[in-house]
Amino acid sequence: MTTSPLNAAAEGRTRLWQNWSGSVICHPAEISYPENLDRLVELVKKANGGGRHIRVVGAGHSFTRLVETDDVIVSLDKISGVVSTDASRKQATVWAGTRLKDLGALLFEAGLAQENLGDIDEQSIAGAVSTGTHGTGINFGSIATQIEALTMVTANGEVIECSADVNRDLFKAAQVSVGALGVIARVTLRLDPAFRLRRDSRRATLNECLSSLDELKKSNRNYEFFWFPYSDYCQSKTLNVTTDQPTPVNRFNLLMENRVFWLLSECCRLAPGLSPAMSRLSGRLIPAVSEVNYSHRIFPTPRLVRFQEMEYNVPAEEFVDALLEIRQCINEHRFAVHFPVECRFVRADDIWLSPASGRDSAYLAVHMYKGMPYREYFDALEPILQRHNGRPHWGKMHTMTAAQLSERYPRWGDFCRLRAEMDPKGVFLNPYLADLFGVGDS
Repeated sequence: MTTSPLNAAAEGRTRLWQNWSGSVICHPAEISYPENLDRLVELVKKANGGGRHIRVVGAGHSFTRLVETDDVIVSLDKISGVVSTDASRKQATVWAGTRLKDLGALLFEAGLAQENLGDIDEQSIAGAVSTGTHGTGINFGSIATQIEALTMVTANGEVIECSADVNRDLFKAAQVSVGALGVIARVTLRLDPAFRLRRDSRRATLNECLSSLDELKKSNRNYEFFWFPYSDYCQSKTLNVTTDQPTPVNRFNLLMENRVFWLLSECCRLAPGLSPAMSRLSGRLIPAVSEVNYSHRIFPTPRLVRFQEMEYNVPAEEFVDALLEIRQCINEHRFAVHFPVECRFVRADDIWLSPASGRDSAYLAVHMYKGMPYREYFDALEPILQRHNGRPHWGKMHTMTAAQLSERYPRWGDFCRLRAEMDPKGVFLNPYLADLFGVGDS
């Protein structure tokens, strides 16, 4: 289980906050844990009246400086749990601080499940939707597309509701908003009846994955693959609905993907020159695995090896060219990297700041083991992704500016105007977001 990055502060040892990967560390003046909606409203009103700034944190699983502040951090850890479920309408309303791993179990008790998830479930539901967190599958959007309605606390402390039918513009902006419009307090989700999935994982070559890509995406409910640099090998993973009974947890696979990979990673950190060989070895060691369980237990994969990450969304039709350019760049520069390149596929949506807005998409994510230099590697690959009309994942590292982003998002100007109207004093800004939205000093 991942330890909360706020634990040290909660125990009073020091007022320190850091994210999961350790890429962001700050010393806020205050860290608050409101127990309910009324207390949250009081905190926001106090900050607004006192000219202070608030950043809200869920699990701290973003790699960017979204939460970094020297003022007030508000954790929603205590505002969590299910408010209500409606099996007949296939909906549930949940508190914003609910972690995805807890939410899956709570919904399962009501016979319900989220239609799709990513491979990490440590995030809070509000944090996951606000940053555009996604899974894979060409018939599914990001987690934000599962939202039916939101309850938000605005900068002046007003509690407002929004949905596709009520305050529609606010809803479309707030579905992915990096916490810049207000504090999401409750989320109403569109759900499916609980279902089981079969996860099949096998070793394949990159040529096999790319030559059969269209068929693999269409014939499987969920498809993704991980290409290991300096090798021809990929881990090819499919998920499909099944009525088969759950299988025992594959302890060997968990050992390989975590403990053994951690050991290989430590070798690379101590001797970076080993990275190409370790990447090839990892590719050769990919086992064939098939397991069945309920969806909320199959979607996520335990991630005990920590890393830094950059991820971009590109139009689906530009994916292959982008990946092949990335492979060429890695081979030419011989970066000390052994983590695979993760490739996933997502349906278009109409959310203002969703990276998949208006286009069927592919996501390419690159990683570097924590403790190893990553900047040169990311800096070399980012221009490739940007040339292919890339949009960054809001929770992952990137260097795009407000001017660049305004050219990539047709509703960027609308979002910025709405943000200024809702939060004229910049209560929910920090220097990072002020730069991101081009609003000057916060």
